[in-house]
Amino acid sequence: MLTVDFDRLGVKPGDKVIDIGAGAGRHSFELYRRGADVIAFDQNADELADVEKMFVAMAEVGEVPAGASARVEVGDALNLPYEDATFDVVLISEVLEHVPRDGRAIAELTRILKPGGVAAVTVPRWLPEKICWALSDAYHEVEGGHVRIYRADELAEKLTAAGLQVRGRDHAHALHSPYWWLKCAVGVENNDNPLAKAYHQVLVWDMMKAPWLTRTAEKVLNPVVGKSVVFYLEKPREPSVVKAPR
Repeated sequence: MLTVDFDRLGVKPGDKVIDIGAGAGRHSFELYRRGADVIAFDQNADELADVEKMFVAMAEVGEVPAGASARVEVGDALNLPYEDATFDVVLISEVLEHVPRDGRAIAELTRILKPGGVAAVTVPRWLPEKICWALSDAYHEVEGGHVRIYRADELAEKLTAAGLQVRGRDHAHALHSPYWWLKCAVGVENNDNPLAKAYHQVLVWDMMKAPWLTRTAEKVLNPVVGKSVVFYLEKPREPSVVKAPR
């Protein structure tokens, strides 16, 4: 399940790309398939071990083009271990809502992006997230959970203040919003609720089969109740005045 549209982002074979907060690797795998030089970066070494195994398996079965490369690196998004202007593309998906010092994380991802490079930043959208918080404290009050709800304009201001230009905005995963509202209503740890189980099966079927009906429905509903908001960004070639991160 991809949140970022890589065609819209403009990823090309040979691009040097970092997926910050890669998690289980869903975006990193697609970047690798597209021929990029990928770093899956996360603080969770156990998850990255599985991602690394998948990178190896993808190469062994010929799932990636010649010249593509992929590796994992463990680290902190607030102190990225790379020189300025290292990457052609920076991706950070569903991460900033977990980070108390989000201004620092935004400054770091901007710093390592090359002038003229592009980035994608995604976070949960305000309305679907607000409903989840209203229905359940357990949804967000967990270790490593969500610490804020973003309004899109607020995040856009933080990104532009760091020196990035917003060149597009989109929404994704409308079919997932009702699922999470249902989970929050019946209990996020309640995996036996028949309605939640049935809805989850529908989502899995949709991801595996991508039928026309659900794909069309989601495109129609994304502007209204899309679970995530996606920013497509560019770092100007000419330096601009950057505000200090908070």
